[in-house]
Amino acid sequence: MSDQPSTPATPGSDRQTPRERASAEQPGSDAAATAQTPTEAAADAADAGDAAVEGSAAESVSAGEPAGAEEVRLVSDAEAGVTSRAAGAEAADPADSAPVGQSARSESAGSAVRLESRRSVAGAESARSVAGAGTAAGGAASPRRAAGPGGEEPAPIRTATLWAALATGLLSMLLLGDGMAVNLLVVAVPATLAVYVAGRRAGRRPRAWSLVWGAGGLALLVVPSVRAAEWPSFLAVVTALAAGSLALHGGRTWPAVLLGPVGVFTALVTGPAWAWQGLRERAGGDRSKVGPVLRSLAVAAGLLLVFGVLFAQADAAFADLLGALVPDVSTEDAPWRVLLLMVGLVGTLAAARTAAAPTRWDRVQVTAGVARGRVEWALPLIGLIVLFAAFNAVQLAVLFGGYDAVLAETGLTYAQYARQGFWQLLMATLLTLAVIVVALRWAPRTRSSDRTLVRGVLGTLCALAIVVVASAVRRMDMYVEAYGLTRLRISVVAMELWLGLVIVLIMAAGVWGARLLPRAVAVSALAGVLAFGFVSPDELIAERNVERYETTGRFDLEYARGLSADAVPVLDRLEEPMRSCALRDIAAELDEERDTPWYATSWGEAEARRVLDERPVASEVSGPASGPTCGEPEWGPEPLVR
Repeated sequence: MSDQPSTPATPGSDRQTPRERASAEQPGSDAAATAQTPTEAAADAADAGDAAVEGSAAESVSAGEPAGAEEVRLVSDAEAGVTSRAAGAEAADPADSAPVGQSARSESAGSAVRLESRRSVAGAESARSVAGAGTAAGGAASPRRAAGPGGEEPAPIRTATLWAALATGLLSMLLLGDGMAVNLLVVAVPATLAVYVAGRRAGRRPRAWSLVWGAGGLALLVVPSVRAAEWPSFLAVVTALAAGSLALHGGRTWPAVLLGPVGVFTALVTGPAWAWQGLRERAGGDRSKVGPVLRSLAVAAGLLLVFGVLFAQADAAFADLLGALVPDVSTEDAPWRVLLLMVGLVGTLAAARTAAAPTRWDRVQVTAGVARGRVEWALPLIGLIVLFAAFNAVQLAVLFGGYDAVLAETGLTYAQYARQGFWQLLMATLLTLAVIVVALRWAPRTRSSDRTLVRGVLGTLCALAIVVVASAVRRMDMYVEAYGLTRLRISVVAMELWLGLVIVLIMAAGVWGARLLPRAVAVSALAGVLAFGFVSPDELIAERNVERYETTGRFDLEYARGLSADAVPVLDRLEEPMRSCALRDIAAELDEERDTPWYATSWGEAEARRVLDERPVASEVSGPASGPTCGEPEWGPEPLVR
């Protein structure tokens, strides 16, 4: 510390002349070695900002952030660095008081700022190029996802997907117009290829459950090629579409299993739009890329047409082969063919769009139920259990004691008793499932004792419901013994059996956990429809009614005439003239469809034609038949709608 008194500061004493400033900056001066001008400090701060930007860019690339978000952040940081440098330069070099030497230094500092700004922008461009190279090396860009179930953007469509979708539409137009059989499997091949390519383009790989749903859907498409009956084939095709949609979406929760089968319909609009966007990107406004392809297709079609006609006229055997392979497309059914083309094309594009960016139904939030007290939820269920137990006890008493006493007390006939009971028991089964669902939402399960009580009460209710299902099936069997089997009756019995299987699955979930319950229920439905189609319902109906005729002499001839060709091998066992009268309408329908192509003919139809060719319908009943002419016995109509 100096002993001399300090000189008081005067206004303007902090200002230095250019000579004084130059002398202060001479080598060897301590102040020159340690002090920085404001412009130099701003430049150092800008350098530090650039380093931070480059480090942030490197971290963004290594973290795998989307290129769009990384680019925006890098450019923003670069702009912020330029702004801070400009502000520092203005603060260090005011225009109203800057001498000549300081102005020169400011210009050099400004050049440094501009140089550093260009370096920062170049760093951002380098980071973007690195991110782009990483995207190219890894395949498709990572899709952006939103919090909702449908916030994923699809990857760009590939050319293979477009060609496969077009092939599906053309095959649908050419093959599906004559009926459903093996042609469904042929059409499914390019559609499956389009879905696979779109999924792989988006970086998706098939999982185990997706393969299960896909294999089940393809197996269901086999049903129309095996069975001639249209109603089980239609049910199989609808279930196959639902299984395919579930395979594309995936999911393990109840919303995913319930909404996944219909989720592909949400892409019926976005799928074609996605394909159109891909076409525009590939064309890029340059028609020279599209022209050669169209010209080559036109030349190929012309060559095949000309030489095909020449070879067909030159050889009759080749003409027959060509006629069997090439579909017969006439102008009369042109609107129908165009509709099939659009259905195949749009449906395949919707499926491919779903494979590229499926809706995540697992993200759908289901509001949890409010837990109730034990008395509030358990007491009604216990009362219901007591009622179920009393009903089941009566059923067991009737089963072992015989139906005669019950019929005598009620005044009902055997068939009326059976018919009256089945539909009520079917409704009781459905309501039981609804009660179980509501009880699971309200039942408290926080403590171990609560969970034990829930399992005990609901398990007992499920066990009693199984007895109700068995009673309902027995009632329908009684009714079939009295009036025969029909399509309605076999359908509702199959439905009742499936509901019983669902109750068994719920009981199993109570023991081993409910994690797989939604998918297990879906698998049971798929397997039930598949088994229902392969067992040939019309053949079972004919089998049961023929056995009833052989036992009682009663036969619903009018209903037998309306069965499909699947029933021909069984109806062939009838004696004449009943056989010819039952097969007359079926034989006439098969004769009308004899020109149907091979790919639209089922195995059931082929087998029926073989049987009728070996034993044709008798000529004496080939015309209109009535009553005794066909050996039809006299009996009253049955009271139940078929």
